[in-house]
Amino acid sequence: MKPIKLIPDNTDIRFMAWSRVAIIASTVAILISIAGAMVLGLNFGIDFKGGTLIEIRTPGPADIGELRRKIGALGLGSYELQEFGDPRDILIRFETQPGGEAAQQKAIRKVKQALGEAVEYRRVEIVGPKVSGELTRDGVIAVLTALIGVMIYIWFRFEWQFALGAVASLTHDVLLTIGLFAFSRMEFNLSIIAAILTIVGYSLNDTVVVYDRIRENMRRYKRKKLPELIDLSINQMLSRTILTSVSTLVALAALYIFGGEVIRGFTFTMIWGVIVGTYSSIFIAAPILIWLGARLFQTDEESAAAKAEAARP
Repeated sequence: MKPIKLIPDNTDIRFMAWSRVAIIASTVAILISIAGAMVLGLNFGIDFKGGTLIEIRTPGPADIGELRRKIGALGLGSYELQEFGDPRDILIRFETQPGGEAAQQKAIRKVKQALGEAVEYRRVEIVGPKVSGELTRDGVIAVLTALIGVMIYIWFRFEWQFALGAVASLTHDVLLTIGLFAFSRMEFNLSIIAAILTIVGYSLNDTVVVYDRIRENMRRYKRKKLPELIDLSINQMLSRTILTSVSTLVALAALYIFGGEVIRGFTFTMIWGVIVGTYSSIFIAAPILIWLGARLFQTDEESAAAKAEAARP
């Protein structure tokens, strides 16, 4: 029985012929994303806006669906329910209510009335804007640290042109994700920061695989022009790239449909990230090597011979 092939062997797609169009389209998309984030802003969740945290313990295993229905009916704005540890332990968080301390206390009383006396209230905390500001700062630092770490790693493993190409590709993915949340008005919380960092890792893996094949072919085909060599390398890795992306998307789609409300934002972000990450590893990371003038690799003997030839009068 022959294996099923989504991508035929020996494909010859001229990706670099479309690189200029792709770069222009991506640049426009990035500018729109930045403008959207600046003008519309992000719909920050409780993690970043501050709010109230209530830890409860139910008499038996908690019915998350019923609890979510009761809290949602109170009109408290953005809220989250999270099970942790014991199946009876639930963490309820809802956003800061307009009206100061009095409004927050009133909201807490409304939650207690809705849940009743059978529930044990183990902890009630109000998270102020200062703590939320620290979370925002830490989230930005985490993303920037990841990008800088990637650049250093690629620089040492390949060359500086590869490092800049990888960082440009990852920055493209992060900015388009932020733009998506700015225009969709989906809630932006800590789980989305975690998803963005995961996207960085996934996209980096895709980019490194392509870069590794480009470097290998640079040593093998020294007479090929760089655009042709990059096309050859991408075509050689195309089956692996597509199959990996499709299998990942299938798993993420199942999580998005059946995983419940708690992880839906994270899963949606990951689906978007896999798509843009696959695109950027082909149409952003690779063409930048041409623009930055990446050179074909030479062995030590070839390099010495070239220098000797250049030194002759």
